[in-house]
Amino acid sequence: MNASLLNPFTVTHPTAVQTSLVSGASFARFDPTGKFVAAGRSDGSAAIWDLDTRAVIRWCEGHVKAVTSVDWSRNSRYVLTSSKDWNVIIWDLASPVDPPQRYNTIRFDAPVVSAYFHPRNSRIVLALLSTGEAYVVDSRKEHRARVELCETLGEDDEDERARSIMTTARFDPSGRHVFVGTSTGNVLVFNSRTKIMVARHRISGAGSMKSLDFAKVGRRFATNSSDRTIRQFILPTYPSPIVGAECAILETELEPTHRFNDPISKVSWHAMSYSPDGEWLAGGAADPATHKIYIWDISNDGQFATALDGGREPLIDIHWHPRASRLASTTNQGSVLIWHCPSPERWGAFAGGFEEADENVMYEEGESEFDIENEVELAMRKRLQEDEAVDILGGVDDLVDHKMNGVVGDPGDEDFEWADDEPDDDWQGWRLKVIMVDDDDAY
Repeated sequence: MNASLLNPFTVTHPTAVQTSLVSGASFARFDPTGKFVAAGRSDGSAAIWDLDTRAVIRWCEGHVKAVTSVDWSRNSRYVLTSSKDWNVIIWDLASPVDPPQRYNTIRFDAPVVSAYFHPRNSRIVLALLSTGEAYVVDSRKEHRARVELCETLGEDDEDERARSIMTTARFDPSGRHVFVGTSTGNVLVFNSRTKIMVARHRISGAGSMKSLDFAKVGRRFATNSSDRTIRQFILPTYPSPIVGAECAILETELEPTHRFNDPISKVSWHAMSYSPDGEWLAGGAADPATHKIYIWDISNDGQFATALDGGREPLIDIHWHPRASRLASTTNQGSVLIWHCPSPERWGAFAGGFEEADENVMYEEGESEFDIENEVELAMRKRLQEDEAVDILGGVDDLVDHKMNGVVGDPGDEDFEWADDEPDDDWQGWRLKVIMVDDDDAY
């Protein structure tokens, strides 16, 4: 049913399992349109699932060890997979064959923990290695480089401590900054264009950072740390640094607006994910006996909303749908559970003058409701309708809303101009061609 016809006063977070995809996955990620799911597997492959047909339409087979992360480009043409085999492979889904064509392979000197596309250009990739090093790799001709993000230490810090080990790294939704979590509980902020550190945020009592997530709208971001607490913060604004010039580093201790934990079982969290509008936050509990997802209402002062029970297979990962009230949670047995929010059908939404009646009523025929029309005019109207172009693949609602994804910036912005230079071929309106894969070839 069209999302615009749903009752706006119903619950807007997932409440029940809609389907289960048996894929042998370690994690799953929705594409920006929400029509497909990429599932990374421990055998070095990644499967692309079509949620409409619930079938595998692509297999990305190129790694010799487990896939550690998957990311989509902004219009779903390219898929990135990182692996413990020290490689990051970018796949071009526009190729009319399965498996898809390799667009690029980036090799490192250590296993890759995670990798992400730049939100504005898929030729810029952020990679985090198991050795605690983060790199920004730019494959554009005029900007080709591989730059390590290094923490800047003050004069007082150089003798007291060494650089922290980087444990997680993400682009912010705009792509202007890279946020890096460290083993000492700090969040380092780097400018994506200059690779210069612009801020260091201390988080009291956090411990080692496990993951970061950003709300697509606003300036909220959340951290998952080893002290079994998810914290939400409001980000400050950062000045744009000038290449070759010294700039002051913003040193602050961030105070969380909300803290989320389980006060009873004291479980830690495997993953967390914001809803598209940023009004809900889901946390996947690291409970070894059950599949639990906790959801908090951010718009209602962070109040606990509900706990979803997915059975006895423990949860290892979750990801929120980019456009709707749906979740993808992965079990330790490799199944991907798709959660949704079932809503009662409103028959009155299908016709403007339709009214639902509790009991039978006598229908009164209109004066000209069933009059016979002129056959010549009727035939002419049908011919005109046949000449109109029909979009059988989808409407404008299928396109990615870049404003919602936080990738639309002010014209003339130096950071955005740098990212938009030498754009990729991931143009807006591109649609993935569905190629069905036989189940016998899948496993």
